[in-house]
Amino acid sequence: MRIRTTAAVAAILAVTVVGCSSDNGDGDNKTGTVKKTAPEASSAADSSGTAKDVDLPPEPTGAERSAVLEVIHDVNGNLVHDEDKAIAAARNQCAALTGGATDPDHSAAQRFSYGGITLTDDDGSHLNFGLRKTLCPES
Repeated sequence: MRIRTTAAVAAILAVTVVGCSSDNGDGDNKTGTVKKTAPEASSAADSSGTAKDVDLPPEPTGAERSAVLEVIHDVNGNLVHDEDKAIAAARNQCAALTGGATDPDHSAAQRFSYGGITLTDDDGSHLNFGLRKTLCPES
């Protein structure tokens, strides 16, 4: 039951972070990713240039989840106080990375600046490097 609750909370957070999105309904899930349609960037602060069709990686569990949280913690330990929010932000940043964000370091800095924490583009670069090594490797 806890896994379902956690999954539901993570899904809600993912929608909150990305905005209103919907399944494209193609039913093709051979790669283990969830196909979502992301809205255009709505603020000047996050000019990530995320493509309309992006792939969110599956929610990490076990050792993979721990590795992602460690990457985020290494940049700023306060970001993982809400682990579900940190994971949701990481999954959405992967979508920006695979979707061809125009400035992925800035996008990461904006996406992970929450809870009174403001990150720099250099912090965003470190996050992207770590996410590429864990949750969203380049294909």
